[in-house]
Amino acid sequence: MKNIKHELQNIIYPVEPFGETGKLKKIQSFLRRNAETGAGVKKQKHLKSEEAAILIAFAKAEGLFYHNEILEKDFIGAGAEQRVFRYDDFSVIKTNDSIFYSSWLDYFNSLLIHNYFFPATAYEFIGFKIIQDTLFAVVRQDFILATEPVNLEIVKNFLAYNGFENTRNNDYINQEIGLIFEDLHDENVLSRNGVLFFIDTVFYLLDKFYE
Repeated sequence: MKNIKHELQNIIYPVEPFGETGKLKKIQSFLRRNAETGAGVKKQKHLKSEEAAILIAFAKAEGLFYHNEILEKDFIGAGAEQRVFRYDDFSVIKTNDSIFYSSWLDYFNSLLIHNYFFPATAYEFIGFKIIQDTLFAVVRQDFILATEPVNLEIVKNFLAYNGFENTRNNDYINQEIGLIFEDLHDENVLSRNGVLFFIDTVFYLLDKFYE
């Protein structure tokens, strides 16, 4: 478990430059550097409106806006935090305004953590889009077709085996890593031929993660 924590720390808050140069890591690194100009990542309390303004300026300068039209005819469904659209025969795109997170940095940290734990359903950040004066991240993800209803007790046992304790309902915590994992209801975890696929995840870092 300590190795996992160290690997995650090297992804989220590396001492040395991290090798990934994709758009997702580029944005996360920018936001982390911006946070570090204050009291440190774990103590930052950003006003999201100010953070969004800085992020928009950076995205414009770096060409990180998604200019393709997102059509309502391709709309598939929505949760509390995002809307889902058909992208092609094999993948979907999701728009998210980071409503579940206190900062955009927290949102991008969560994406990186998801990609570490669940590479089969990794998020590909493809750009930002402003919709009705609100900033959204646009991510692409492979489409998973469920073949049977997911058994949440199996999900609970799987997570317990990997060090995540159930705290309430569909929320979990890993005390050793310093990681909260929430909202794992039966629409966010799918079962295909007996294999679990985590498609929508919400991760939060605790202060002890940085220790």
